[in-house]
Amino acid sequence: MLRATSELEFSNEQNTEQISQLASLVLSGDTSTGEKNSTGLPEKTGYPDSVYIMAANIFQGIRFEKSPEKVLIKYGNEPLRSLPESEDESSQRSSYELAFSALKFQDILEAILIDSCIFPSTTIPDHLSSLIIVMLYDFQDRKFEARFLSDNEEPIAEVQEVENLLNSFKIKLAAALARCRIKHDALSIYHILPETVRNQELRASTLPLYAWINTCKISPEEVYYSLKKRGYNKVKSVLHIDDKVFAVDQHCYDVLIFPSHLKNNLLNIDLFKDYKLIFQDKSRSLAVHSVKALLNMDDDILMVNTGSWYTVAHMSILTNNNTSKIFVCGVKSQAKDPDLKNLFTKMGCKNIEILHEAFLNIESKDHRLQKVKVILLLPRCSGLGVSNPVEFILNEHEDTGLLKDFSQGGTSEDKLHILVQQQYEQLTHAMKFTKAQAVVYCTCSVYPEENEGVVKKALEFQDHGIKVQPYRLSPPVLPLCSLKEIHLSTDKFFRMEPSEITNGCFLSVLTRERDPSEAVSVKDVLARAAAKGLLDGIELGKASKWEKKKKKSKIPLSRAPTNDSNDIQMKIAEFLNRESNANANRSETLATKTSLPQKNTTTAGSSSQVRKPNKPTSNPLVPTFMKNTAQPRPYERQTNFVRSRPEDRVMALKPVEIVLPPVMLPFSGSQGIKSQIPTQHFYYRWVGPKTVMPNYFPSPSISRRGEKPRENLPSSLLRHPRPWL
Repeated sequence: MLRATSELEFSNEQNTEQISQLASLVLSGDTSTGEKNSTGLPEKTGYPDSVYIMAANIFQGIRFEKSPEKVLIKYGNEPLRSLPESEDESSQRSSYELAFSALKFQDILEAILIDSCIFPSTTIPDHLSSLIIVMLYDFQDRKFEARFLSDNEEPIAEVQEVENLLNSFKIKLAAALARCRIKHDALSIYHILPETVRNQELRASTLPLYAWINTCKISPEEVYYSLKKRGYNKVKSVLHIDDKVFAVDQHCYDVLIFPSHLKNNLLNIDLFKDYKLIFQDKSRSLAVHSVKALLNMDDDILMVNTGSWYTVAHMSILTNNNTSKIFVCGVKSQAKDPDLKNLFTKMGCKNIEILHEAFLNIESKDHRLQKVKVILLLPRCSGLGVSNPVEFILNEHEDTGLLKDFSQGGTSEDKLHILVQQQYEQLTHAMKFTKAQAVVYCTCSVYPEENEGVVKKALEFQDHGIKVQPYRLSPPVLPLCSLKEIHLSTDKFFRMEPSEITNGCFLSVLTRERDPSEAVSVKDVLARAAAKGLLDGIELGKASKWEKKKKKSKIPLSRAPTNDSNDIQMKIAEFLNRESNANANRSETLATKTSLPQKNTTTAGSSSQVRKPNKPTSNPLVPTFMKNTAQPRPYERQTNFVRSRPEDRVMALKPVEIVLPPVMLPFSGSQGIKSQIPTQHFYYRWVGPKTVMPNYFPSPSISRRGEKPRENLPSSLLRHPRPWL
């Protein structure tokens, strides 16, 4: 038992009066608590006994060690017994927050215990010293009010014992705290903290909440509708707004922003309970969106030091429509596999494979990673750009030792050097994967040594001996939404400084050119076309078939398709021919000057560049103006366009009148294709060949300007102004 020799000579009324007077002078060290109290929300009522035990064990592992001559309070080495069933997510977060707060005020709390004569007037076991520190912080944070005890909670003897001791000394503790404030000329013990820590606390209390949409379960429009039904209005910015509002992030289309005070309300709605909306720091969403912008349809991804499993899930959701596979390395314990698989199943993630090897132990030629094209590297960092250290430690699975650095507002030189060396080793190892084409490097640090310093050093000393193209720094693949972001990205790095709206973030994209000997596959061409919306309604599985047949002879005219599937296949073939032969066509582009009769019998002053047409096809279902987008050559050279047909394919054609309606192509969304199609619709009437004519027709620009007489045109091609009448 603790022996307290507190002899109070005051009556109960006097005790109450003195306590209230002293407590009115003492402000809470937690600014967020103070703000909540000023807005009328309930005061803090304390934590369950299990939280105090967990917080004491955490504090025991992260507290500051002092030299023997400066030791005021001795701490034991034995951890306190904690209940396994109490280690749920909410209790764990509360324990870390309480331990971190006690760590920031360790010197002040120890001085208060000495000044109030708790030490050395009582005999206290050393292993309870950590418990006394964390409970004293919470006691003064509650302004020395009694703790609310739940009937459903099982009391813990050590907690009850320390609580009785603090209650018996509460007047002396309050007086000691007031004297400490006067000594430091501070309104509260919060103002005794370093300025960097105070600014960090202030940002943490007002920083907006970021949540990404799980598009495997719900569409953004459905999320907007559901939030609107619950009274949330969509706005452009959530800053300085106390109402129920939300906004869409400018960098990531699937990320929503909420005011910080709405977190408790949002956690209780179905959107978050059912994993349709997931809270996560914006820097991680920026990282996965950068990877998504670099992917083709069947490219695999390797994720290193992912930290939060929500980052892996977000990457999986973004690649849900692809055939990509996501490899996650560094999961040391296989005991977590069932829990992770259960989490990914609930979120709808199917393309994740966990590797239990450390990243540096994985060979660059590992057979499992031969299709990996993009590596996402989220290295351990100081995290000094983060406003909430506890969330950073819990979500990113970082070492709790970083809380020491957060409590002091900076990282020691020795610790920073160790982190930089680890980051450099991981980045250089990622650059050794010969099949990879890009590396995305992202940190939450504000130190240049961890950011551009690591990237530039890795690029400078990369191994040029391997037979692959070297890496180079690429511009950001994310949109730059302000002049400040443009200014910060002039050196090809994407930076976001810590501010009132976001945490700090650094992002770099390293890419290398593809080997010129590698031809672009049909799948890649179709993947890019599908991503641009050019192949709506067309099955991509037929690409390999056309890749094999694209070099065969053209389709005979007599084999006219009888259904729509042949028409679709023709569109795919024509798209593939244009994409795969784009480079060859550019080199064969030539300029011709057309000699047309003018009034002054001189050459026309304008000339147009034309691209050599690909293999002409005689399929009647392909629109004629798509096969002949350039002006024809003069008639004296028209034989260059005619390819002789085999005798066995020459067929006598009967005169038939065909009227072609306007053709609406599925390529209308692509700007590149639009430029090759005339803006006007032209209609031609085919009456029937009187003589053997080449398969071409004059350019609309010729007939429009009247530079060639209409009687010189082929008689089989007559322009009809309105054929549908």
